[in-house]
Amino acid sequence: MQRDSLGFWWDFMAGKKILVVDDEPNILKLVSFILKSNGYEAIEASSGSECLEKLKNEKPGLIILDVMMPGMDGFEAAKKIRANAATRAIPILMLSSKAQFEDKMKGIDSGAMDYVTKPFDKQELLEKVEECLE
Repeated sequence: MQRDSLGFWWDFMAGKKILVVDDEPNILKLVSFILKSNGYEAIEASSGSECLEKLKNEKPGLIILDVMMPGMDGFEAAKKIRANAATRAIPILMLSSKAQFEDKMKGIDSGAMDYVTKPFDKQELLEKVEECLE
């Protein structure tokens, strides 16, 4: 395989890899299952700090990030992701039960590309994932 086609292959595979971050095990497993059932590779983290640690070795095409987590919340994690040159270009999709307009704007201001509220519709989540990966 030539270097150019290998580079394309890695870019393609990175787009199929999604880091899912949520402190609720049932939500984490559900989102991962939905993604895997639709051809994506799901990597799981259960906290903002674990997310940042995983990003040292993983290069996902997208991060689905919960807002309300103990310790480092999703807003703070998103800001740290954006502040790091190695991760700043990775799209972030916030997933949260915080549904107020102010919360959504705070998510966007923190660096998220889009915001989905819980409970979520499976099809809406998949559509947002596709939009973020484009």
